[in-house]
Amino acid sequence: MLRWYDCRTSERAAGQAAAAAAVRRGELVVLPTDTVYGLAADASHPAAVGRLLRAKGRGRTMPSPVLIGSPAAVTCVTAGLPQWAWDLVDAFWPGGLSLVVRQEPSLRWDLGDTGGTVAVRMPAHPVALELLAETGPLAVSSANRTGAPSPQTCEAAEQMLGAKVAVYLDAGPTPAAVASSIVDVTGAVPVLVRAGAISTEDLRTVIPDLHDTTGAEATGR
Repeated sequence: MLRWYDCRTSERAAGQAAAAAAVRRGELVVLPTDTVYGLAADASHPAAVGRLLRAKGRGRTMPSPVLIGSPAAVTCVTAGLPQWAWDLVDAFWPGGLSLVVRQEPSLRWDLGDTGGTVAVRMPAHPVALELLAETGPLAVSSANRTGAPSPQTCEAAEQMLGAKVAVYLDAGPTPAAVASSIVDVTGAVPVLVRAGAISTEDLRTVIPDLHDTTGAEATGR
């Protein structure tokens, strides 16, 4: 049976406790982020991540990104970052930027067919950050069925996912309608692999040699 909490009211503390307990049980949670609503599971729980992928209607070839609660937490996810990647962290976290990094080999995460990498982000939403402080890293993807619009409201997420989710945390409409930008920092040159909340121009103020594979510059995004 799904549970719904309005985090704009006194239900917030109870909702956070219920969501954290659900994550520990390997269940799914819907939470707000600074981009769109996300569908979350314990990143270290392979069965829970598999449940997340099935709920979205996607296979292992589309692995889940991971949300973390602080910039320092990225050091637990990857063995090391170049200085220019830390410059991106300093400039855009918390916020709408995901970084594709090499996953720390000692982590027993199974997020799908990742090829040894993981997309990691620190969101800029207090409800998400409060939950992350309780649970640790969360596998999180947009709270929609694959191919459907990413939801800006908890109601839209519930219409698509229903009872597949144990706990819904409602914080009202999210401030952005687009997903995070994704930059791959695993090579010698940073590569924009998905245009999103952070523009190419803004990214290049920090890393001028950013290679754009998305066509975002041509479309003006």
